[in-house]
Amino acid sequence: MTNKVALVLAILWISGCASSPTKAPHPADPWENYNRVVFKFNDGLDRAILKPVTRGYQKVAPNIVETGVSNFFSNLSDVGNSVNNLLQGEPRKAGSDLVRFTLNSTFGLGGVIDVASSAGFEKHSEDFGQTLAVWGVPSGPYVMLPFLGPSNIRDSGGYAVDLFTHYPWRYLDHEAARYSLTTMSFIDLRSEVLKIEDLLGTSFFDRYASIRDAWIEYRISQISNGETSLHQDDDELIEDLEALDSL
Repeated sequence: MTNKVALVLAILWISGCASSPTKAPHPADPWENYNRVVFKFNDGLDRAILKPVTRGYQKVAPNIVETGVSNFFSNLSDVGNSVNNLLQGEPRKAGSDLVRFTLNSTFGLGGVIDVASSAGFEKHSEDFGQTLAVWGVPSGPYVMLPFLGPSNIRDSGGYAVDLFTHYPWRYLDHEAARYSLTTMSFIDLRSEVLKIEDLLGTSFFDRYASIRDAWIEYRISQISNGETSLHQDDDELIEDLEALDSL
């Protein structure tokens, strides 16, 4: 998840907090009872382990280091972005992704510096779940995955493919390096979302429902290439959140 992902989720969370919770079943969430159990497990694990570890990381790591780590993992994901753009019939975007990866891997010191964005090459965020959606595969019910969080049946299947395209360190023979990079990628992701939480707070009427609705809207936005139904009066909030990208 990038800062842009956290930005969209945060704005949608705010929108979800504006109204009282409803007990009417969500049409996309027929397994809500099971999903809430998994959500409670994930949330407890996050509060007990991941969040404290991430707080420690933020305290000891200078902002420039955090940015470099985020850029590093973002650069690795461009290979998978390229593959999925090609599968979606977007050869120009696929080529742009490969150029980004090449520029950042060479002139950007292995991706630590995002020189490609400065050169005008747009960052894309594509996964195999989006590719399946472009191919016409329905999303299926919403599902909360242990450890991984919000998903649906289609995206859960797509995640198995993404393991081979978005996480290339899985091919490393060195076991300690694989585990270290996997752990660091989770901490980096949590750090980005934590910045949003610190700015907006997390006191929702119903955290499960707010996050579920935000995630569903976010995936719709991704599949439609960024078209959202955000309110016009969110402009000031958007500016404040986008400022986090420079942290």
